[in-house]
Amino acid sequence: MYRTQIYLTSRQTETLAQLSHTLHQSKSELIRSAINEFLSHRIVNNKLKKLRAARGMWKHHKNVLDVKKLRAEFDRL
Repeated sequence: MYRTQIYLTSRQTETLAQLSHTLHQSKSELIRSAINEFLSHRIVNNKLKKLRAARGMWKHHKNVLDVKKLRAEFDRL
């Protein structure tokens, strides 16, 4: 782990201290958990953006296999 410093508002500090006491977790654990949740949400959104951007990218290509025809060939075996 790496040590880092951040600045929190007084309200954030108070709320974090209360939550730490209530959940019996250190403030550091709560901050790491919040960062992990934030990052995982961002990664999922980024993947979704890329998938949506790729949608329909092959519709104008002529040399794309016809998947239905290909499946029909396998079905007759």
